[in-house]
Amino acid sequence: MSSNRLHDGDPLAPHRGRLLGLAYRMLGSRSDAEDVVQDAYLRFASARDVRNAEAFLVTIVTRLCLDRLKSAKAQREIYIGPWLPEPVCDAESLSAEAATELADDLSFALLLALDRLSPMERAAFLLHDVFDTPFSEIAAMLDHSEAACRQLASRARRAVRDNRPLPAAAPDDHARLLRAFSEAVASGDVSRLAQLLREDAVAITDGGGRKFAARNPIVGKDKVARFFVGIAGKTAGQDVRIEPAVINGAIGALLYLDGELDLTLSMAIDGERIAAIYVVRNPDKLRHIPPAGTH
Repeated sequence: MSSNRLHDGDPLAPHRGRLLGLAYRMLGSRSDAEDVVQDAYLRFASARDVRNAEAFLVTIVTRLCLDRLKSAKAQREIYIGPWLPEPVCDAESLSAEAATELADDLSFALLLALDRLSPMERAAFLLHDVFDTPFSEIAAMLDHSEAACRQLASRARRAVRDNRPLPAAAPDDHARLLRAFSEAVASGDVSRLAQLLREDAVAITDGGGRKFAARNPIVGKDKVARFFVGIAGKTAGQDVRIEPAVINGAIGALLYLDGELDLTLSMAIDGERIAAIYVVRNPDKLRHIPPAGTH
């Protein structure tokens, strides 16, 4: 039996980041990822003769995620408006700990690209291209042949490339554009805001039917600019506070209305312009965000 099983205090400690990182990338939900890892721990605790704790746990987490994705598909069909992943402010706790191109990428752009894959494609791609797992092990985890797993990952790789997320922008560029965006919205100047946006900029807002949000993605810099200026106008008379935060590994913002967290805002940057804006307002997806002043 692996000595990891006897790890002081938390037997999952050596593996928790990898397991949470895999589950979050599979499901797009931090809360669901934590549930999956807890379920995996219970199965691990009751198992006997586990020779490789990490392989056992990764296999269980992968299969639990695949089961959840089946039910998530049905839930997504009745979800009101666009769906976005749960934002996370502690991306380092979801580290893939692998020397791969996408190991540190938790951007909304990549997660939305992953969401377009089939569950099996997503699993094969993440395990190999993000977590650097050999196909021989992936085959056992997915109960497919090694050749089939290679094909799954290859199809997923092409799909991700076709929907290629923008390269990560430098933190200074992110911070500068976020500051300019906030100032332009506050000024109510649609033209000034539009100048910060790429011609085909898109804004995706997720209210989950619980909070006001656009029912469809907003496309085009002028429409996006008018939308955010219009939203800002509706907060007149309220105590509005914007707190910078690192969201999914990139500089973003938390917006508080009358002391309550109202939304998270993050961006995809293309050179000197904003290419995409992601706003999460669904309260169910904001519960795990740390209190104000702790970011």
